[in-house]
Amino acid sequence: MKPIFFVTKPIPDIGMNMLRAKGDVRISQTSGLPSDQEIAAAAADCCGLLITPADQITKTTLDQLPYLKAISTFSVGFNHIDIAECTRRGIGVGHTPDVLTAATAELAMALILAVARRVVEGDRLIRDRRWHGWAPTDFLGSPVTGKTLGIVGAGRIGGCVAKMAHGFDMPILYTARTAKPELERDFKAQRVELADLLQRADFVSIHAPLTDETRHMIGCPQLQMMRPTAFLINTSRGSLVDEAALVTALKDGIIAGCGLDVYEREPQLTPGLADFPNVVLLPHVGSATLETRGEMAVMAAENLLAAADGKRPPHCINPQIYS
Repeated sequence: MKPIFFVTKPIPDIGMNMLRAKGDVRISQTSGLPSDQEIAAAAADCCGLLITPADQITKTTLDQLPYLKAISTFSVGFNHIDIAECTRRGIGVGHTPDVLTAATAELAMALILAVARRVVEGDRLIRDRRWHGWAPTDFLGSPVTGKTLGIVGAGRIGGCVAKMAHGFDMPILYTARTAKPELERDFKAQRVELADLLQRADFVSIHAPLTDETRHMIGCPQLQMMRPTAFLINTSRGSLVDEAALVTALKDGIIAGCGLDVYEREPQLTPGLADFPNVVLLPHVGSATLETRGEMAVMAAENLLAAADGKRPPHCINPQIYS
């Protein structure tokens, strides 16, 4: 009998075809994001789940999936999965690390340039037929070259952003649990405490993992530390930023603007966030290139197929269950 896989959102064809070649694939019929109850009901007889970072896999959900052997998340992060409970039950969990590093770093730089040079505002002006010709004082933005970049969380993606920013001659500050000698050697980056970084940086780009300790790591006190000419960029996890505090900071002119690709309650926006012209909002597309998503699809499928077969996934979050 073929294994049954439940997919909450279709992934690129290369990955879907890999799954279909080995088992029966069931795809969520929910137009939006399936709730944990919907996932449990649709996947009650499945041995494998392929999910997105928006899908919450809790103990309650797992209680209703007696045949589950494997979970594969189409993401690097896995804070949306109860890993401890999966491990206790012997459910292998895989993710897709490393492959999206450059794509996400590119998007962080794109947001930096977009908010600094008012790209989206200018686009809207043209489309609305409100541009009446060039003028010396129109659409004055902030330069990027030579400005200080603060990287909060200098892992693979943060390090890649540092490499790209070095091309703009940006002095680089960073926070990290451990020192990054390669960043300090190659890009003259300086490791500092978060408060120091916030006070000195012209652009603050967040690349930290979401944990109980980092949730709302950028809130009202931290925003107050930033310069009124500084911009906040988040391409990591929405809940790293207290969005209500961010709306207040934008309203009061505490910071100059922000660029976001992730949100606290995706796909919902915090009221007021979309009201500011100095805010650029993207629909969680950090990894959205054809090549990157294709590679992620292969990795996600390989993880699911291996774990469903009782083998350790190539990119396993809880390898201890296979020891």
